[in-house]
Amino acid sequence: MADPSSYRPKPGEIPDSPGVYRFRDEHRRVIYVGKAKSLRQRLANYFQDLAGLHPRTRSMVTTAASVEWTVVSTEVEALQLEYSWIKEYDPRFNVKYRDDKSYPYLAVTMNEEFPRVQVMRGHKKKGVRYFGPYAHAWAIRDTVDLLLRVFPVRTCSAGVFKNAARTGRPCLLGYIDKCSAPCVDRVSAEEHRELADEFCDFMTGRTNTYIRRLEQQMGEAAEEMEYERAARLRDDIEALKKAMEKNAVVLADATDADLIAVAEDELEAAVQIFHVRGGRVRGQRGWVTDKVEEITTGALVEHALQQLYGEETGDAVPKEVLVPALPDPVEPVQEWLTGRRGSGVSLRIPQRGDKKALMETVQRNAQQALVLHKTKRASDLTTRSRALEEIADAIDLDSAPLRIECYDISHLQGDDVVASMVVFEDGLARKSEYRRFQIKGFAGQDDVRSMHEVITRRFRRYLAEKERTGEWADETTQDGETAESGETIGTSLTEDDGRPKKFAYPPQLVVVDGGAPQVAAARRALDDLGIDDIAVCGLAKRLEEVWLPGDDDPVVLPRTSEGLYLLQRVRDEAHRFAITYQRTKRSKRFRASPLDDVPGLGDTRKQALLKYFGSLKKLRSATIDQICEVPGIGRKTAETIAAALAQAAPATPAVNTATGEIMEEEPGTMGAGGEPVRTGAPDERRGQET
Repeated sequence: MADPSSYRPKPGEIPDSPGVYRFRDEHRRVIYVGKAKSLRQRLANYFQDLAGLHPRTRSMVTTAASVEWTVVSTEVEALQLEYSWIKEYDPRFNVKYRDDKSYPYLAVTMNEEFPRVQVMRGHKKKGVRYFGPYAHAWAIRDTVDLLLRVFPVRTCSAGVFKNAARTGRPCLLGYIDKCSAPCVDRVSAEEHRELADEFCDFMTGRTNTYIRRLEQQMGEAAEEMEYERAARLRDDIEALKKAMEKNAVVLADATDADLIAVAEDELEAAVQIFHVRGGRVRGQRGWVTDKVEEITTGALVEHALQQLYGEETGDAVPKEVLVPALPDPVEPVQEWLTGRRGSGVSLRIPQRGDKKALMETVQRNAQQALVLHKTKRASDLTTRSRALEEIADAIDLDSAPLRIECYDISHLQGDDVVASMVVFEDGLARKSEYRRFQIKGFAGQDDVRSMHEVITRRFRRYLAEKERTGEWADETTQDGETAESGETIGTSLTEDDGRPKKFAYPPQLVVVDGGAPQVAAARRALDDLGIDDIAVCGLAKRLEEVWLPGDDDPVVLPRTSEGLYLLQRVRDEAHRFAITYQRTKRSKRFRASPLDDVPGLGDTRKQALLKYFGSLKKLRSATIDQICEVPGIGRKTAETIAAALAQAAPATPAVNTATGEIMEEEPGTMGAGGEPVRTGAPDERRGQET
């Protein structure tokens, strides 16, 4: 591991101008390429105290052995040079997007004398028009089959074409009029190229022109009583419309745009791109990348733009590119895109309307792609085994932790404080073992005390189960209770129906969501209970560091570590489970009603009562006989309802702080829990009263 101070440039050597820099390792291999508006200011950030650097950046500068730079005139030149060097050197510490497959394109070989329509994958070739990418090759073939009826362009290979020209006989497509058969001189090279140009125009979204032209020709043929020709033109129009219907209209203004969305976590990011041409989604593609450096969403977008348009020119770069976050600064990137296209390109974040709605769809696709990538990665047995071994090595366990429990605390400004416990066995989530906790020992916000309470309660239950099953010689439980007379003492960890007992299995590793304070609280809770055979660690969100009890410094796992990935997934699942429970409790609290305390009164009869009386206030003032008039409410139930409402304190009336006026309830407007919903100004409500 190199010391960055050993190769740090001397003061004044680095120019204060735009440029591109390269970090090289001891073998002179380029490991990182970056650009900067000011090389001096940017490079100074890499040579500060190592403790202040992001772990991934720290790993890069300690791997490097030298740094060099190239000065350029503008930021646009820096962007172009950075892209070229990343392509040339493939640096290990740069963001790398990797396709989960090679996407197929519909290609028209305009660089040949007789252009050919075909499916192509891989690198793009000069002089070839590309459309897509498509998700499946069969989708391309279906589209081409429909369009060849109107635009009979050659689709055969060079060998088939030459053989037909030699024999003077076209292939089957030539006989059924789905190829203009330039191989046997039915059309000239110029006429065939014109057909290929029309095919490309239709694929780029200029569809209405050809449909109107065919409709006009159909009308003329009908007037001249050439009904067979008119029927063929009618079928051609239907084929074009059917090809268009394969892509629904998503933007009504026939916009040409690319929409880019990013879903990310601390280690990885998924990028999804929708290609919209003529208001229709013509293609979709996506990448997943490792985040090998500390990087913002805007920077991820910038790298995606480089990957997407670095080798494109002309119409392949659309007039409009919609993104979730703008690169900083945005002007050089926008100028670079304009140069690639040859005309103005708008790079912006959609704010409203159809474009924002479509961007949300792209974002959901990106999120699903990231989840799918993680699921595939987690399902691999070899990967899970390696992850568990790496965790054991990192925190010095005797064996791999086959059962991991993770705990997280969730609250909203100190209210509805809850905790979650999730369980992973052999690297996979075991949702039947998940548990939820309400914090009861104190009120308010204190994550450390909450963590101590939860760990104590969970493992006190474990000790009680351990004693009850006879694993302890003493029959006195942790809470001072004794086993019932005649109870069979055994070592079974399952109930009579075969299901596992709650809290019966101990984990090999307890993971807490947090840093050193939360880890210390968990360890202290276990020590208080006399448990010393369960390991504890914490995973801090900010830098993804692993904290161990009593250690002043965290354990930093490598970025590519499967163990870190598994710990992160366990932590994220605990966070999801906790926040879901917290939101459920909060919503129930907001919907609470005195009617909830009436035994045997379900939601249907609650709604019937509120609908009949119009408000909880009028229900409170109703007599028992009046309550009995509600369908489904008997006298005994009515008496119970009246008693429950009499005991419950009425809700505090709302007061208009500007006028001091008590705001009356609006008749007939009820919330989900039975409380009235007040809408409009006081004067408006008074006008509605009867």
